[in-house]
Amino acid sequence: MVDQSRIRGRGTASNDAGRFERFTTLETDDGWPQDDDLPPLRTEVREEVARSIISYNRSPDLPFDRSINPYRGCEHGCVYCFARPSHAYLGLSPGLDFETRLIARPNAADLLRQELSTRKYRVATMALGTNTDPYQPIEKTRLITRGCLEVLRDFNHPLAIVTKGVLIERDLDILAPMAALGLVRVGISLTTLDAKLSRRMEPRAPSPKRRLQMIERLTGAGVPVRVMTSPLIPGLTDNELERLLEAGRDAGADTASWIMLRLPREVSVLWKDWLVQHEPARAEKVMSRLREMHGGREYDPRWGHRMRGEGEYAEVIAQRFKLAVKRLGLRADAHPLRADLFAKPPQAGDQLSLL
Repeated sequence: MVDQSRIRGRGTASNDAGRFERFTTLETDDGWPQDDDLPPLRTEVREEVARSIISYNRSPDLPFDRSINPYRGCEHGCVYCFARPSHAYLGLSPGLDFETRLIARPNAADLLRQELSTRKYRVATMALGTNTDPYQPIEKTRLITRGCLEVLRDFNHPLAIVTKGVLIERDLDILAPMAALGLVRVGISLTTLDAKLSRRMEPRAPSPKRRLQMIERLTGAGVPVRVMTSPLIPGLTDNELERLLEAGRDAGADTASWIMLRLPREVSVLWKDWLVQHEPARAEKVMSRLREMHGGREYDPRWGHRMRGEGEYAEVIAQRFKLAVKRLGLRADAHPLRADLFAKPPQAGDQLSLL
C-alpha cells in the first residue's frame, strides 16, 4: 500500500505487481530520517507505436464485434474498472499503475484510415471506449480520439461511444453532423447520484451532476444518448436504479442499460480493499450479494453470466429495470446505426473517374 499522502485523488492505494511478474516492489522505511516527504504520485504518459488499431471480438455478451482504444490505462481511477487487469500484460500493476502510468497510441488515426481502406473490410458499428475511456483527461492535449473521429466521419462509419469524460462535448462539431446522418450514438455511465460516493469511487471522473449536463448537451445537439447504470453495485448503489434512470431520462437520454459490478482477476482484491477503507459497514453485504449471484464465487467469467449474474437477486434487479424503463418511456435497445453510407473517401494517388 502506497502512503496516502502521495495518492490523493487516486482510486486505489495498492500497486501490487501484475499476475505475470515474478517480483514485486514495496515501499519500506529504511530507518534513515527524512527531511522531506516523498512527492505526490504523478501521471506519466508513454507512447506506443501500435501495429493495428481495430480489435475484433466474438463475445455474445457484447452488441459489437469491433472496437478501437486510443489509450491503455485510465486516469479517471475508477476502483471497480474491469479493464484494470489488462495492465498486467504490459508488466505493470492493475492498481496505481493503471491510473498513473498511461499508454497513448499516437498513430491510431493513421492506422484506422489504413484498415478501413482495405478491400476486405466490411462495415459494422465501431465501438469506442470499450476498455478505457477515450475522453480521459490526457485526450485534451493528445487529441488521439478526435483524430479517430475525423477518420470515421470521413468514411461515414457507424460509431458507438462509451464515456464519462466531458471532453466529448468538444467534439460536437463532428458528432452532431454524424448523428444527423444516423451514424453515431453515445453511452454515458452514471453509477450514482451521490457526489461524495462518486468522488471516493471514481476520483477523477466528472461528478454525477456534470454527467447529466453532458447528456443534456449531447442530446441538445441531436446526438442520441444511452444512460448506462453501470456498474450497479449490490448493497451500495442498487437502491438508486430507478432514480438513475429517471435522471438520465430527464436529461434527454432515450435509451438505458445496466450491468452488474464485475470483479475479474486483480479487481476483486482492489475492490475489497476499497470497501474496507471506505464502506466497512456495507462490505460484507456487498460481497455476499455478489457471491450469491455467481454461485459462491466473487466473479463468474462465463458468457451469459458475467454481466448480470444469476439467481433471485439478479432477477429482481432485471425486473426493476424492465418496469422502470417501461414507466419512464425509455428503450432498452437502441435504434440501429446506418451502415449503408460507408464509403472510402478520395485519397491522394487515387485514379480519377472518367465520368
